Amino acid sequence: MRIAIVGATGAVGQELLELLAERGFPLTSLRAFASARSAGRTVAFRGEPVPVEPLPEDGDLGADVVFSSAGGGVSRAHAWAWASHGAVVVDNTSAWRLDPRVPLVVPEVNPGAIAEHRGVIANPNCSTILALLALAPLHRAFGLTRATVATYQAVSGAGQAAIGELLDQTREVLDGVPARPAKFPHPIAFNLFSHDSEVGVDGYNLEERKLLLESRKILGLPALRISATCVRVPVARAHAEAIHAEFERPVSETEARAALAEAPGVLMVDDREGNRFPMPLDASGRDEVLVGRVREDASLPGAIALFLAGDQIRKGAALNAVQIAERL
Repeated sequence: MRIAIVGATGAVGQELLELLAERGFPLTSLRAFASARSAGRTVAFRGEPVPVEPLPEDGDLGADVVFSSAGGGVSRAHAWAWASHGAVVVDNTSAWRLDPRVPLVVPEVNPGAIAEHRGVIANPNCSTILALLALAPLHRAFGLTRATVATYQAVSGAGQAAIGELLDQTREVLDGVPARPAKFPHPIAFNLFSHDSEVGVDGYNLEERKLLLESRKILGLPALRISATCVRVPVARAHAEAIHAEFERPVSETEARAALAEAPGVLMVDDREGNRFPMPLDASGRDEVLVGRVREDASLPGAIALFLAGDQIRKGAALNAVQIAERL
């Protein structure tokens, strides 16, 4: 396959390059694209420099698969033009996720949707991917009807600049200097705040609506009820989520554990005696989503509570996209 990465200099673009090399992806050529200000730079692939090019005006990227991670505006403007030149676009932005023409895919959950593409395939939001790695196997076994989700989202979800801001602010606070927000609306060092996305008239922010609407589409459950509270926390990489899930029938802890133990992409980390459960530090750099704290919900007999952590840049973005391309 001829591969193009749009947004090759960003955090997800860099992760895509590493994963394509690490997984031995069968590519015959690789082109790297970014904004005009990045033209002339190079990115590294398998120890060799690859020149960074500006996007061509005619939309022909000379690729069979295009990984798009340069932002929703770029994808909205160009994705279908890239597809018209014979490429399948695996889009990692929010531009096409809810478009009825575009399959929204987590390969461990709904791989059959890949075959329905018309030139563009959407990568879900990171928090949705991580949640569904745990919820989908439970749904297949017991019939998911409702979930409440609290996310603890690393700054990496806002890009490389946000990681730098966390590090800079941490140094400032430790030096006795007030933290100076730039990428975020509030100080992130030694702090947390409601996710920095637009809040709607219903009181839910954009990140929370993504989790609801994307989960409905991926699972094929238009009536699924999800209430989410998304929070930004001072963690560099890997998100965590606390989930309480209800099903068509009462589910025991033993049944839930059995379903999760067999789930692809899930690694159980549930050591009650040692008090060791999923943590962002352990999840960073891993392909699997770590799942633990599995227990019956004390507030609703028959419901299940759990906690997970997963690498937002890896499985929450780049790895999911590469897995889609591998199936293509």
